[in-house]
Amino acid sequence: MELPLYQIDVFANRRFGGNPASVCPLQEWLPVETMQAIATENNQSETAFFVPTSDGYELRWFTPTVEVPLCGHATLASGFVVSTFIAPSSHAMRFQTKSGRLDVMRKGDIFTLDLPAWPSIPTDLSVELTVALGAEPEKLMRAGDIYLAVYATEDEVRILSPNMAKLASLPMMGAIVTAPGRDVDFVSRFFAPAIGIPEDPATGGAHCTLIPYWSERLGKNDLHARQISRRGGELFGRLAGDRVMLSGRAVLYLDGRIHL
Repeated sequence: MELPLYQIDVFANRRFGGNPASVCPLQEWLPVETMQAIATENNQSETAFFVPTSDGYELRWFTPTVEVPLCGHATLASGFVVSTFIAPSSHAMRFQTKSGRLDVMRKGDIFTLDLPAWPSIPTDLSVELTVALGAEPEKLMRAGDIYLAVYATEDEVRILSPNMAKLASLPMMGAIVTAPGRDVDFVSRFFAPAIGIPEDPATGGAHCTLIPYWSERLGKNDLHARQISRRGGELFGRLAGDRVMLSGRAVLYLDGRIHL
């Protein structure tokens, strides 16, 4: 069996920037064990698989170690693949997922994701998390099993060097760190070693929590964000009620075939 495979650099306007996602279009679902094996072999933060339905596509995401309930950048990458290779006339793609319906809109080279907002609530500072991150934040928030650690300056976020083993041992899926940006509204980084992603380069799902937080703090709905990982990522977000509209660019890096 041969399957198409694409690798897209997301939230970037150049190759080798943003967050790479593998995308594998299917005609019908493979066994979960096979999809997990493909994702492990790809060794990207996420591999997306989708199958056509009567009104769009069903979409699932796998890290190198587990299936996850939401991945923003791999959803955008899937919209890129559909609108570039499968149905080039498409400007709106509909995906059914474990997090509900997700839409991707394309206008020129800009892709916009319609994602659920995941607001955070204040929580007590954690000594264990502070030690794992390497510096104490000004405040700590939580959205489900994701922590949001807020720092005073961009430089504090940039120089963090977390202890990944300690982070992975904590009872959480991941940790977002964030601060006001010098030339954007805010910056962030995202660490999730517990699910096989030590640092994610540019994370759509994290902005489901970041956009509501910074929208309230800054008093505006339209926000310009930068994820200051080594590869970097540029994102534009808008809070629309209980939804986050997240926009960015994407670039094709690779297309080929998987041999099973």
